[in-house]
Amino acid sequence: MALWTLFGLTSGKATTPWPAGGSDGQDGVLGMPRYNPEACREGCGECAAVCPTHAIEARHNGLFVDYGRCVVCQLCTEACPTGAMEPSNDWALGVRDRDDLVWSNDARRSAAAQPSGRGAFHRSLHIRHVDAGSCNGCESELQGLNNPFYNLHRFGIFFTPSPRFADLLLVTGPVTHPMLEPLKAAYAGMPEPRWVMAVGTCAVSGGIPGGGYACGTGLEGVLPVDLYLPGCPPNPAAIIEALLMFLDRTPQRLRRGHVVG
Repeated sequence: MALWTLFGLTSGKATTPWPAGGSDGQDGVLGMPRYNPEACREGCGECAAVCPTHAIEARHNGLFVDYGRCVVCQLCTEACPTGAMEPSNDWALGVRDRDDLVWSNDARRSAAAQPSGRGAFHRSLHIRHVDAGSCNGCESELQGLNNPFYNLHRFGIFFTPSPRFADLLLVTGPVTHPMLEPLKAAYAGMPEPRWVMAVGTCAVSGGIPGGGYACGTGLEGVLPVDLYLPGCPPNPAAIIEALLMFLDRTPQRLRRGHVVG
């Protein structure tokens, strides 16, 4: 008997039962900062001044907060003198509508979820991943999906090396100029129906390098995006939750910048 087989038999099952129960593996991990407008001091703007991606902007009617631009650096929570921007453990931020990543006074303004038309894919989804200039932070988290703890295959979700067999194109990185045409070619090679997922703040909005000499601002204006997941990088549990939400197997937890579930 191989040593690793013996080790597995003696150690028992390593896969978490989450999301049905058990740990999601993110205990104590900081997520996106939470905005509390009632604590915001008029004319302050200290959090906006330190934000490296303009995820926070000071405007005449208060702060503009776009979680699609946030790289989770926590600088705003350190600079804020009143607690208007505070640390949180909010990491499940996958959304179908880009507007749901922008903070609004009324979370109810978010459109109600519509039938996705993905009934045939609820138990089987094949993903083609394209690295469009990522720093490899998102790739590190994607690797974690197939470790024994998360075991992505238990959900019927698999990665495929060919776009011909893919249902979902998962894109990381800010879309550098050399990767623009290969990315479009991968999308063109996918059969219908086909969907696109932007993973990481770079793919959602460009992130730190967005709009620079070497890249654009993520997938905006490049491909039609069906699923947005910001983070720098988003953790494996966030990626799984977003995929399950995309397949209508779990509810969306972020509406107009508010965590509602």
